[in-house]
Amino acid sequence: MTFRSLPGDILNYNIFVNTNILTSEERVTQIFRLVGQPNRVRILLELGRGEACVCHLEAKLGLRQAAISQHLMALRDGGIITARRDGRFMFYQLADPALLDLIRLAARAAGVTVQELEAGAENECNCPMCAPGGSCS
Repeated sequence: MTFRSLPGDILNYNIFVNTNILTSEERVTQIFRLVGQPNRVRILLELGRGEACVCHLEAKLGLRQAAISQHLMALRDGGIITARRDGRFMFYQLADPALLDLIRLAARAAGVTVQELEAGAENECNCPMCAPGGSCS
């Protein structure tokens, strides 16, 4: 899995610094920075169940579409997730499913069970993926 540099995310803006050249430690740190927000962890866990559109994530996670889109953009720019268009819908998926192992290891280190971590995503969804003929906003 290859992660791209996010200008200003790791290094301060400086015209004399090439932000595309990261040390191996900085690349690892970048993953933690990208994933290091509770809603992003929730989004990644839901994407770990399979490809999803924004309206699916909105229904399952109970978050606003604008917030989800911002998180998806950051994760996509960082190479954590990929996207594909199908008609008017964008579908997102994990770039590397091994990221779920990292999240689960972090949960275990924090004393959180996998069941606790993955609980709460049981809302119904009417997106095209869940219910053909459903509506996406």
